[in-house]
Amino acid sequence: MQRLAGARGHWVIAGTPEKIADNIQTWFENGAADGFNVMPPWLPGGFDIFAEQVVPILRKRGLFRDDYTGKTLREHYGLKRPASVFAHPAQAIA
Repeated sequence: MQRLAGARGHWVIAGTPEKIADNIQTWFENGAADGFNVMPPWLPGGFDIFAEQVVPILRKRGLFRDDYTGKTLREHYGLKRPASVFAHPAQAIA
């Protein structure tokens, strides 16, 4: 019960960085998840360990990006900027 309460109902995995990366890869490649929320047991150290040890493994496997494709989230997803409903139609940005 304590383990479940600590995870707040989320999937919990512990182990070596390779084991964690293996599990993330399996879930992702089988369509069980399209993203993950990292909830380390303590902050900031727990996240630092994940970033320093698991993320490089995921990058080597092509499962974690090295950089964003755009400067904004909108650009990253390839979305056009919508016209402002407050601007004069001739001033709207396409």
